[in-house]
Amino acid sequence: MTDADTIERTPTGINGFDQVAIGGLPAGRPTLVTGTTGSGKTIFAGEFLTRGIKRNGQPGVFVTFEEPPEAIRRNFASLGFPIEQWEAEGKWAFVDAAERKDEEAAVIGSYDFGALTSRIEHAVRRIGASRVVLDSLGAVFARFTDTGIVRKETQRLASALNSLGVTSIITAERNSEYDGVSRYNVEEFVVDNVIVLRNVLVGERRRRTVEIVKFRGAPHRTGEWLFTIDPREGFVVIPLAFLGMPSAPASSTRVSSGNPGLDRMCGGGFYRDAVVLLSGPSGSGKTLTSLKFLDAGVAAGERCLGFTFDETREQMRRNAAGWGIDLEGMEEAGQLQVVCDYPEVASLEDYFIRIRRAVVDFEPQRLVIDTLSAMERIATPRALLDLVIALGAVVRERRITTLFTSAPTSRFTPMETPSIARELASLTDVTIALRYFQKAGMIKRTIAVVQNRGSAHDEFVRKVTIDADGMHIGDPAVGLDAMEAADLDAPPMPGVIGDI
Repeated sequence: MTDADTIERTPTGINGFDQVAIGGLPAGRPTLVTGTTGSGKTIFAGEFLTRGIKRNGQPGVFVTFEEPPEAIRRNFASLGFPIEQWEAEGKWAFVDAAERKDEEAAVIGSYDFGALTSRIEHAVRRIGASRVVLDSLGAVFARFTDTGIVRKETQRLASALNSLGVTSIITAERNSEYDGVSRYNVEEFVVDNVIVLRNVLVGERRRRTVEIVKFRGAPHRTGEWLFTIDPREGFVVIPLAFLGMPSAPASSTRVSSGNPGLDRMCGGGFYRDAVVLLSGPSGSGKTLTSLKFLDAGVAAGERCLGFTFDETREQMRRNAAGWGIDLEGMEEAGQLQVVCDYPEVASLEDYFIRIRRAVVDFEPQRLVIDTLSAMERIATPRALLDLVIALGAVVRERRITTLFTSAPTSRFTPMETPSIARELASLTDVTIALRYFQKAGMIKRTIAVVQNRGSAHDEFVRKVTIDADGMHIGDPAVGLDAMEAADLDAPPMPGVIGDI
């Protein structure tokens, strides 16, 4: 066992962060949390205290250099944290070190850190605190022009916190997202642990990330990790691939796709815990397949959940009724829940939270996301892949049969499209391609099962027709040459294969 393995951790309790930190913050040490304005420093620090009280019964001290205690109480009340109650119970204590408007500006170098340290120590001993937050040192250090003083006083505070044996967070400001760790470029050198929060503007949208820059002597996940600030759950890190692998054995039970022909092509249906990717251009039958998949689940007595980002609720009900599917009746019976939204309403991280919450609350056996492509309007291809990874971890853990739909878009160049398609396919168990072909001046459709992990499947590209009864899968579509067949999993725009 290495020294790093023996370092005790203090779980933060912050959603998703402890997976990235491999257990939490190193115990008994101060951690510097830096970020630009609006990056979430105060929420991260405050939640570190509140989660400690709620989950571990560990009292905490909040030292504020900027906002008055009443503002902090009010802000955290919106997240359901009763700070006033905890103060009355001796679980939370404030040390108000904020500069008052009626106070004269401090003379450079005259700030009494000794008195501050005494106040913190008194509060810690009074309530038996094991967690401390200092938010934010920048309000104090802005009074100094000498970075040597900043470094000296940061060391002094860190030493005092160490002597108290508390696990602490010190917040500090940064001037930009990717230029230095802290404002004075000295704070990070006097503490053992550094976390950077970023709030980067990408494509007219903000993208929040958290990065553990260093945990001295302790292992942690590297790189930037997406997070969001949710009104209900607070600070939520999306640890993607590290959400955990399912502990239950893989299911050997088959469930129907809702289309007998597709079931046959897939060797008897989808496995119960399968994640399925159905790709195809607009009008090729993706939404129809999704509706039949949900209808088959309800018919089997399963609870089903659907998210659609291409249609309104009324459009979806009308289209379903055209194929004899009563969505409204299923919802009224409590077997189906459908969420219709436009992607621009929220961020990709927020949609992950919404979908995960609906999965936890509704406990479905089937899930449909129609379509992933609509989400590209608010995210990069890389971020979309991250979403699929995160959602895959959630549904696999609960053995939910999941159907994602996706369409080729003009956002990728011909060279990029196959790469993205292959990456998406590598994250799923079953990949099905719906495509167009041209014959005798008419546009017709084909379907192919490109992959089906752990199961034999039909290797033919088959013709498809759609009528009032739904989708019908027919004979093999013979006549594709080698180049056209190779393009089935990632065709060039607009999705027309060629003459057959």
